[in-house]
Amino acid sequence: ALASRGIAFHFNFDPVTQTWKDDKGKGVELLSYLKDFLKTKFGVSKIEIYYYTAYPADGTRDYSLDKKHKFFTYLKKALGYKVRKKELKRIVVHKEKGDLIEEKGNMDVEMTIDAVHNIEEYSIAVFFSGDSDFMPLVTYIRNRGKKVYIFSSKNNISSELRTGADK
Repeated sequence: ALASRGIAFHFNFDPVTQTWKDDKGKGVELLSYLKDFLKTKFGVSKIEIYYYTAYPADGTRDYSLDKKHKFFTYLKKALGYKVRKKELKRIVVHKEKGDLIEEKGNMDVEMTIDAVHNIEEYSIAVFFSGDSDFMPLVTYIRNRGKKVYIFSSKNNISSELRTGADK
């Protein structure tokens, strides 16, 4: 559970790009320093970081997925992250030139459930997302007296989140 007066932190992996990097090109090194950075930035002693990701189903790639699953284990055991993961949903799309398979790995619902379920356990929520779909969640959290901070690149944050969060 999140500590009282702690921070709920959410970090998204984009399964489309198949990279572990954020929008500034940082990778695993960013994830290992994140707890200390956020503790210092927000003046808290305890922090819980949730990592959300969707991964390809076995047999859908010409490479092994073992490294991804080892990475999830590293996040949990070495860094103490709470990892929420699910298999990418495969959807057949019918086109004139034939059927295509699209993959979707949206984690918005899982993030929302965790944030709402644990709302009494934190005083600050931090989201690394620019998606305007999170504005109702931001409003919900703020209406319960919590601070909400959004981290996103300048060109990747919705106007709703830019004006609706605490920063």
